[in-house]
Amino acid sequence: MHKTIDTTFPPSGAIPEATAPRPSLPEAHASIAVPQGVSWLRRLFAFTGPGYLVSVGYMDPGNWATDLAGGSQFGYTLLSVILLSNIMAIVLQALCARLGIATGRDLAQACRAHFHPVVNFALWLICELAIIACDLAEVIGTAIALQLLFGIPLVTGAIITALDAFLVLLLMNKGFRFLEAFVIALLVIIAGCFAIQIAAAQPAFSAILRGFMPSRDIVTNPEMLYIAIGIIGATVMPHNLYLHSSIVQTRAYERTEKGRREAIGFATWDSSIALMLALFVNAAILIVAAAAFHSNGHTEVAEIGDAYHLLSPVLGLGIASTLFAIALLASGLNSTVTATLAGQIVMEGFLHIRLRQWLRRLITRGIAIVPVVVVTMLYGESGTARLLVLSQVVLSIQLPFAVIPLAMFVSNRQMMGAFTISRPLKIAVWSIAAVIVALNLKLLYDVAMGL
Repeated sequence: MHKTIDTTFPPSGAIPEATAPRPSLPEAHASIAVPQGVSWLRRLFAFTGPGYLVSVGYMDPGNWATDLAGGSQFGYTLLSVILLSNIMAIVLQALCARLGIATGRDLAQACRAHFHPVVNFALWLICELAIIACDLAEVIGTAIALQLLFGIPLVTGAIITALDAFLVLLLMNKGFRFLEAFVIALLVIIAGCFAIQIAAAQPAFSAILRGFMPSRDIVTNPEMLYIAIGIIGATVMPHNLYLHSSIVQTRAYERTEKGRREAIGFATWDSSIALMLALFVNAAILIVAAAAFHSNGHTEVAEIGDAYHLLSPVLGLGIASTLFAIALLASGLNSTVTATLAGQIVMEGFLHIRLRQWLRRLITRGIAIVPVVVVTMLYGESGTARLLVLSQVVLSIQLPFAVIPLAMFVSNRQMMGAFTISRPLKIAVWSIAAVIVALNLKLLYDVAMGL
């Protein structure tokens, strides 16, 4: 029999009772029991889930565009960027879990409590743009998958994606654990599809190892830098930082210092393991592109449709293209779930505005559908491919506006109390922020100079 869990605020004296926030994502807050007096693995299983929801954003259709472009143009060279991005993601997501568990606030709520209203409005607007950019990638990816698998025209497929609002509503009504199971099942499908394709591609192991070593060309070659920044933007997604700081609070851990410390440890394990799966999928997309396309002289394959049509003939595996499209559709469906949750968390946290989930989803998805339909009608599939990569670069440029507040909060002893991060971790998170800002400034300079 489980003992009663105290889920009231505040944690360890960090937030005064009078200013304690309302729970983040209230319909699921502390809704998943954490068993007491059981093995470490059983307790880890109770915390397993949020990390996989977060990992979805690290392998969504936007990643496919940047990874395909990087692999076909530059071979295995950009594997080092994927690895660097994943290391950044592991650190940042662990800190998001720490913030949410230690303070009882998600990142959006923390911003609202500590920044001027004008700053908060600007941060909210920037985050909404990031969600729209992410949604743009999901619309394009899902529409392309529907076209490849069922012959549905791109414009029609883009419009059909608006119906995913009802999928999210159905999953949430069944409970948060059911939603997590749905997401994990699709992740297993994606990973399985790419495992088969890597086996068929038979990439050179030595070339893969060299690809994980950083190359100077990444910074000096403007075209490579553009795709590299797109990979970072597609991997370390801004709104995922808001998402994770909220959904870790769905567990009914003890709201005491000891309970929170244990919860932070389990949540860190959960997200780190899940993000290693994301690393495999991201790397697999680029490796397949490098082995199948770059090695065979197809260096201009940046469009998902082109990759689909070339995969089976190049690999000599009839099912390869179908597996590719199935994984893409699963990726698009998964990304829908997390983008919807992130949108709700951001709007409630920054503005205290709560919309019905289906209405919120239809609004954001509608905004994303318009440019896809317009670009498809004007420029065809090639236009959507460029739009897909551009959306990921936009995400990267917006990333510092989420990373810097996160670094400020987890370094603040008055806010975090006993859970303030150590000096080495402070150096790590501020270094990550500096790298992201520096790469973005370099990209903007290259664009301004016409390089």
